[in-house]
Amino acid sequence: VQLVEAGGGLVQAGGSLRLSCVASGSIVSINAMGWYRQAPGKQRELVSAITGGGSTNYADSVKGRFTISIDNAKKTVYLQMNSLKPEDTAVYYCNGPNPIYGWGQGTQVTVSS
Repeated sequence: VQLVEAGGGLVQAGGSLRLSCVASGSIVSINAMGWYRQAPGKQRELVSAITGGGSTNYADSVKGRFTISIDNAKKTVYLQMNSLKPEDTAVYYCNGPNPIYGWGQGTQVTVSS
């Protein structure tokens, strides 16, 4: 399974970005996925996850600002990020809610103050 993240960029505080992650390879469908991020000098952390039943959960730091969604037909998971803060600056990755796949290259999100 290959995961390719996209949609990052440089944005001012308060702005928005929409990240996408396309899964390909030996995978029929994606039902449960997660978004992770890793800031410089910090460990990778789970930001949000969505289950096969559509339940979602979010880290407290992003709750109310980020929204995760899945398009199974496109094997794509999205992360809508609103009201971005400088502390959201990180490389963002997708994977299973438990990271069972190899990591993609990630997409850099930089939020300026």
